[in-house]
Amino acid sequence: MQFLVNVVDSGEAAAAGRTDSATAAERDAVSALNERLLADGRILFAGGLTAPDEALVVDARSDGEPEVSSGSLFVGDEYVAGFWVLDLPDAETARAVATEASVACNRKIELRLLLG
Repeated sequence: MQFLVNVVDSGEAAAAGRTDSATAAERDAVSALNERLLADGRILFAGGLTAPDEALVVDARSDGEPEVSSGSLFVGDEYVAGFWVLDLPDAETARAVATEASVACNRKIELRLLLG
């Protein structure tokens, strides 16, 4: 089973003028988790994301020129700051890994099963 594990940031670091929202301890904890997941062959893909104000929204559903707007489609203080796509045996294991990720990142985690 494949799962999308989203790291949800609150934007507090950006509000404080910091570009990196993770502390050194959080970065170390995430690195340790990544190393273990890599060694176990669980990570299919992982990455961090730029801030929401650097996003572009593209809507090309009409026959004319696509509509392009700057900034995230979603408004709010929380946003997805990074993610893992993991190959895990079942939902129980996914929940356990999501819990580990929440502890390591010191952030909320959104866990979603990939369809297909």
